[in-house]
Amino acid sequence: MGRCAEGIGSGEQRCTRRGFLGGAAAGLATIGLAPAAPAAWAGKLLPSEKVNMGFIGMGGHGVNRNLKMFLRQPDARAIAVCDVYKSRSESARKRVNSRYKNNGCSAVVDFRRVLDRKDVDAIMISTPDHWHALPFIAACESGAHVFVEKPTGHTIAESRAMVKATQASGITAQVGLHRRIGPHHVSGMKFLKSGAVGDVGMVRMFVAGRGGKEPPSLNQDPSDGLDWDMYCGPAPLRPFNTKIHPGGWRNFLDFANGTLGDWGVHWLDQVLWWTEEKAPKYVHSTGGRPIRGKAVLNKESQTTDAPDTQVATFEFESFTATWEHRKYARNNSEKHNIGAYFYGANGVFHMGWRDGWTFYPSDSKEKVVHQNHQLQEPDGHNLKLLWADFIEAIEEKRPPVCDIESSHRSSVLPMLGMLSYKLGRGVAWDGDKETIPGDTKAQKLLRREYREPWKYPV
Repeated sequence: MGRCAEGIGSGEQRCTRRGFLGGAAAGLATIGLAPAAPAAWAGKLLPSEKVNMGFIGMGGHGVNRNLKMFLRQPDARAIAVCDVYKSRSESARKRVNSRYKNNGCSAVVDFRRVLDRKDVDAIMISTPDHWHALPFIAACESGAHVFVEKPTGHTIAESRAMVKATQASGITAQVGLHRRIGPHHVSGMKFLKSGAVGDVGMVRMFVAGRGGKEPPSLNQDPSDGLDWDMYCGPAPLRPFNTKIHPGGWRNFLDFANGTLGDWGVHWLDQVLWWTEEKAPKYVHSTGGRPIRGKAVLNKESQTTDAPDTQVATFEFESFTATWEHRKYARNNSEKHNIGAYFYGANGVFHMGWRDGWTFYPSDSKEKVVHQNHQLQEPDGHNLKLLWADFIEAIEEKRPPVCDIESSHRSSVLPMLGMLSYKLGRGVAWDGDKETIPGDTKAQKLLRREYREPWKYPV
């Protein structure tokens, strides 16, 4: 009953439910060479059927947020879980089977084994950033829909390759920028776009936390059952350290882009949601590790290497946006300690997190306007809404709220900030061509070398 597609890596003809659901060119050998799937097939789903999901990355966020919220979806079911740490995938498998009261969920270490299953219609990628692009593109090639955590990728060219793969395959792709669907973010954006704030000339985004000097931590042998080579994957193979795994990878630049790539992408996404401009024309970032100290990496020990202090400036045609973070000196002197201030001719609008949104009029005679948050506790995110949107987008053959193209543009901004930080100077950005004109050294940093045998996507 489903569409027939060539099995990847073989000459086998197979008719799969995934082919019927996704309508993708499952035998793509090279991204961009095959035509997009016909609209009549892309994302098609029988009303009586459920979306079968595979989950890649079973760490804290992957299990306690994504899998937890997914298991509440009535239109879908989890049938496969994957993690390079075997005990995590086994634990997730037991959780899924307990929820469904059967033994239908499989557990694997290699993400490719998830996509080998003919009954997997979609996958969730909750891995470190350096492992976003390859599973995503492999899913597109197999015809599976994808929900990937933010940011889209680790480098700009990876992220663009993910967009190309989505367009070539016709699958549905959602990115975990959940603040686009949160109720107070939606209503706040409506207020901001109404013109009540007046012309906005500057946006300031910020976050600060607690921290101090960081002593090196001793390297160790990987835990039993952890495939450390696979964990590092296309990134450099560095010594195993518990500062990286579990949970600390965001502060290692081999695997992620620090606080700017983690927190910053959410607020930069809010800026692009608000403005009609698609990209800045110039980006400059500076910072360092004045509190944590110089980064250490040797055979015996290592520290994180992401900046504990960073300021990035994004110059658009009609306004300037800045990002700043500190991994220390949480600021209790301000009314808000996280979010984005939009400075307009009529006052200041603050888009926040647990503090909702607030407009402070310039005219002291006017009342402050405020709306409380409507977050899903206890973690304060909106993943339940984002999951529902993803499943509905597959069923209804429509773009999801956090589609791959807009999410790519938002993800590019922190990557550009980190690129400037590494260069030690600003860069001019051509957002239409996604190039850094006349700057060979900067242009090379749009991608990076992959460790063998992994190949950088094109």
